Amino acid sequence: MAFTIEDMMVASRDKYRMKLVAGENGWSNSISWIIMIEDLTIISNFSGKELAVTTGLGFQTEERLLELVSSLVRHDSSGLIVNTGPYVEEIPEAVRKYCDEHDFPLLSVPWSVYLVDMIKDLSIRVFLQGTADEQISEALIHAIEQPDARNLYVNVLLPVFDTDGTFQVFLITTEGLDKMDTVERRRLGYRVQIYLKNLTHNAHFFYYNGNFVLVINAVEIGLSMEIIRSFMERAKKIMTQKLHIGCGSLVTDIMNLHISYQRALAAVSMSQETGNSLVVFDEMGVYRILYSVWDRELLRQISSESLGPLIRYDEKHGTDYIRTLELYLKYNGSIQAVAEAMFTHRNTVTYRMKNIRQMLGSSLETPDERLPYQIACLLLHMVSPA
Repeated sequence: MAFTIEDMMVASRDKYRMKLVAGENGWSNSISWIIMIEDLTIISNFSGKELAVTTGLGFQTEERLLELVSSLVRHDSSGLIVNTGPYVEEIPEAVRKYCDEHDFPLLSVPWSVYLVDMIKDLSIRVFLQGTADEQISEALIHAIEQPDARNLYVNVLLPVFDTDGTFQVFLITTEGLDKMDTVERRRLGYRVQIYLKNLTHNAHFFYYNGNFVLVINAVEIGLSMEIIRSFMERAKKIMTQKLHIGCGSLVTDIMNLHISYQRALAAVSMSQETGNSLVVFDEMGVYRILYSVWDRELLRQISSESLGPLIRYDEKHGTDYIRTLELYLKYNGSIQAVAEAMFTHRNTVTYRMKNIRQMLGSSLETPDERLPYQIACLLLHMVSPA
């Protein structure tokens, strides 16, 4: 997932005597670019994931330094490097505490480090990793679209993934994501990545076909779900957009990535239609089959063919025959249970069911007779009948 704080520490610990002072839980934050900053003006133009570097010239007091880090956190910055020396000799405890509380990486390099060389070096690394990420994204898309054409993706992915290991796809979206311009969508994607904490390099994030795609490789399913649920909690507190997340099944071998992707697509579709923030494909029950059918017109047709007479009758007379049938099927034909659920007299339910049987031309007595209508009622929650 791009060039991260951890990557930077590995490259800079000895070379630039870089130290992580606070915010170690943000070690997986990815970096979009590195910007020198000596006042707060430029921060308003941040789009997310920028790593700020300062000599402390404009932030020599504890209050000013706190103002800087809090502003960077609000603008989804990746972290801050302080060039400790004459302007900021030692980073105040209150600033360290704030960064720890917000999982915001705060780093330091000594005054003797020539910042121009450091920024140039790290910026090149960020650029090269960004180029590599684009190639990885393209290869993963090939794996999803053309799983049998291994020559299109395996050689690119081998250096970064255990291609024989496990894969799991998560799709993340929000209303209007596919209609956003590239800059707006990229800014939102940066924010999403900032909130995805504790991801190892066995993961990749990219935009594809209306969704943000997160591919996790060689990570236990329990850990990946923990990462996603923690991400959801952070996003709910900070983001104004409501996110929908679909979790695909865990599969083995890169050639099966498309299976996890298609199942994540079914799950995120159910998430959007039901309003649930997170839907896990393996927990969808019979909806696993229904949401895996991409011909929605077919589903609408099946629902209309089975329930059309009741739908039209309800629309014309303001009755509730569809709901009555749903509960009748749910409670296995118990008139009393339906009456209690609808807060009506059992004689009323008996009368309605007599009419329903006549309209449908079915006694609804046997499991075989009920099954088509049970399926049709499920479809009614997925598509609008014709």
